[in-house]
Amino acid sequence: MAFLLKARIWTSERGAEVIEFAIILPLLLLIIFGIVDFGFLFQRYVVMTNAAMEGARVRVLPGYDDADAEARARSYAVQGGIPDAAACPPYCVDVQQVSLPGAGAGAWTGFQVTVNYIHQYSYMGPIAELFGGSFSSTTLRARSIMRSQVAAAGGGS
Repeated sequence: MAFLLKARIWTSERGAEVIEFAIILPLLLLIIFGIVDFGFLFQRYVVMTNAAMEGARVRVLPGYDDADAEARARSYAVQGGIPDAAACPPYCVDVQQVSLPGAGAGAWTGFQVTVNYIHQYSYMGPIAELFGGSFSSTTLRARSIMRSQVAAAGGGS
């Protein structure tokens, strides 16, 4: 009788779910933290793309200069939730004049605004360091080019 009791205890599946959950939990958490981290990365990239477009939009208007374009891009980034948007690095804005192809053999003057941001991973970086990896940051780059707007000649109606 004692032999049957021992055999029943060793062949019992009670508690198997807890052990399986303990084995799969770290992988599940890694996937969830990865989704959150890459969500932040994508959100910041979208904000940077819009900040570059806003900077280029301001720069091509008559009466505005590079400093105005940079200020507008930084302001948009701060309002979009990008941390440390006042310092370079991690957040840098570059404004350059470029020549764009026009109709026929002509060319248009335009401006290119490039925004760089060093994104620090909140969750994946520390987890990778536990295993000897280096997954701490990546540089995001967004660029927008727009043609200069020319002031209207005369007062016309």
